[in-house]
Amino acid sequence: MTTDQARPPETGERASWLPLVCFFFAQVLMSFNVSALPVSIGGMVDDFDVAPTTVSTTIVAYGIAVAALVMLGGKLGQRIGWVKIFRIVVFTFACSSVLMIVSQSVTWAIAGQAVAGASAAFIVPALVALIAENYKGDQQANAVGSLGSARAISGMSAFFLGGALGSLVGWRPVFMIVLVLAVIVFALSFTLRPDTGDRSIDIDVVASVLIGVAIVLLTVGFNNLNAWGVFFADDAAPFDLVGVSPAPILIIVGLILGQAFFLWTRRRQRSGRVPLVDLSVLGSSRERAAVYAMFIVVAMEAALNFTVPLYIQIVQGRSPFDTSLAMIPFNLTVFVTAMLVVRVYKTYSPRMIGMASFILTTVALVWLAFVVTNNWQTMSTIIGLIVFGIGQGALVTLVFNVLVTSAPKERAGDVGSIRGTTQNLASAVGTATIGALLVSLLGFAVASSVAEHPELPDDLVSQVNLDNVNFVSNDSLRETLATQTTATPAQIDAAIEVNEDSRLSTLKYGLLILAGLSATAILPASRLPAYRKGEIPEG
Repeated sequence: MTTDQARPPETGERASWLPLVCFFFAQVLMSFNVSALPVSIGGMVDDFDVAPTTVSTTIVAYGIAVAALVMLGGKLGQRIGWVKIFRIVVFTFACSSVLMIVSQSVTWAIAGQAVAGASAAFIVPALVALIAENYKGDQQANAVGSLGSARAISGMSAFFLGGALGSLVGWRPVFMIVLVLAVIVFALSFTLRPDTGDRSIDIDVVASVLIGVAIVLLTVGFNNLNAWGVFFADDAAPFDLVGVSPAPILIIVGLILGQAFFLWTRRRQRSGRVPLVDLSVLGSSRERAAVYAMFIVVAMEAALNFTVPLYIQIVQGRSPFDTSLAMIPFNLTVFVTAMLVVRVYKTYSPRMIGMASFILTTVALVWLAFVVTNNWQTMSTIIGLIVFGIGQGALVTLVFNVLVTSAPKERAGDVGSIRGTTQNLASAVGTATIGALLVSLLGFAVASSVAEHPELPDDLVSQVNLDNVNFVSNDSLRETLATQTTATPAQIDAAIEVNEDSRLSTLKYGLLILAGLSATAILPASRLPAYRKGEIPEG
């Protein structure tokens, strides 16, 4: 923990909010970058001539880098000094936006997001540590809530600005905004007092490698379930093990290495040595329930933020601005709820808020599965997005606040590391899994519908590769069938109908599966703390 920074007052005096301005914009920087990626899917697909699931790898690359490095970032921040490391990584974040702006292929974009993720891996624990250093009590809860609201307002503004810019001039200018935000945060960092860090802190290299490799294997495995095969290896798989796809193998090995990380860390703590992350911040069922809730809610948000732009831009062939309009009710609701939920801590416990919020997200997703149509901007769909946003916004702030308030100030960096690992692993896994799931469901739906459709004979079906079905617009499908097959106009119309019906049913099934995931978190949320404001322990 830093030693020379201004500490929060020990009396009733309230600390200045000026440091929070820097922290707020730093959270906006990270969240805007992540939120700008889904709305840029259509533009990247056109520019780089790749499938939308390939473009989603940029989102996954960001999540992998953060999740794999955030624990190491937490310890290096303590060793080097939070303010010093904060300035360095904000500069590298700016460099990542330059890579995005000048990218010539999807590989450049993936590299840019990997650099952004590596930078965020240090910013995430720094924000938590600096908040705990500067604020306490009500101010700390409000500061934590402001990060949740910053995340929400970033998502809303990124979808709106990204949609407008994407429709008018292209997706690259969106990342010029990211560059400007990085410059602002770098300038504001000089309002923070310098710190020297603690050079005596030892870095656990073994644990860093174990958790880093585990997270990379998990996310790469999940991200390639569709491309390489869920169980049996497809032709695109780089290798196979007696016919088994490498994707589930990587996931299993990743889980094993993750378990090895926890065993190693506990052993290191028992021997009295400094661990990569202090597991005592997860010492009770309350903290573990908060981490589980955080994983579920972020995974759901990532899945929805990928699904909606995919459906509107690629399936319906509409503009990025249409995407932003469709997502405004959700993002605006998350923003308002994240700001206001702190005020109900006086009356309701985290347990009550958590359970109620997961019930809301479950009901909203079931509702959306039944009412969604080819037009996202119907009133019934907007109502579903608003209800989901209320639950989402409350949970984003709530679970973070539970972890921060339950840990001593000197463990704030560890809380930040766990938060960063959980959120970004959940985001990467949520995006990768929903992509693979939707493509798999679409493949089953198309194959079933084609087999039962009388106007699509076997000789025509044999001219189309149904083993590699993906989301395409009606115009793209019509052009492909007209130029590369012998399909008649009537057969093309029948294929378009099959494509529309299959895509919509796939979307509905995907939403129902997300609802089931949300429902699994209701009972674990009952283990969240039952205290109310005034009963919160002082770490």
